[in-house]
Amino acid sequence: MPSYIVTLKDDATDEQLAEAKEQAREQGGEITHEYSLIKGFAVKFPEGHVQTLESHPSVNSVEPDQEVRTQ
Repeated sequence: MPSYIVTLKDDATDEQLAEAKEQAREQGGEITHEYSLIKGFAVKFPEGHVQTLESHPSVNSVEPDQEVRTQ
């Protein structure tokens, strides 16, 4: 299953974060990490299911989880 990083808007409440995580689980996602410095989490989704999470009103972005390098 592909993995994604979900970040919420800066003004999202803890309740809205919990709602987004619950929506991810309901759509077949598996939360693999919860971040403490940002409002967000990592989730594994079956192919094609992540689009439903992008429509959540408190979600800022959903991006593929990938390795980042600096030069």
